Amino acid sequence: MENSELFKIEVAYARDDVQVILPVEVEEGATVQQAVERSGVLERFPEIDLAVNKVGIFGRLVKLDETLRARDRVEIYRPLIADPKEVRKQRAAEGKQMKKGGGEVDKED
Repeated sequence: MENSELFKIEVAYARDDVQVILPVEVEEGATVQQAVERSGVLERFPEIDLAVNKVGIFGRLVKLDETLRARDRVEIYRPLIADPKEVRKQRAAEGKQMKKGGGEVDKED
């Protein structure tokens, strides 16, 4: 590793109550998993399980063995709380209309 060039990337994770973007320096050829481990995010957020949580680079799903490039942002995704398709089906069944932006339309009497 003596001749390996270091470059900067970021590791991002968010919960309802906190969001972090951690700067990390990695060697050329480093993988997503190595960057996540080096960032310290696993110690800071013990609920993260790389066997369960999906990861991506700038919103594109990738595998843990994906090779990183300079200035990449590795994102660790939380599982969905509710299936968006099921939520839409339930709203449709209840007859609720949605306004742009996802909020319910206010009914005027």
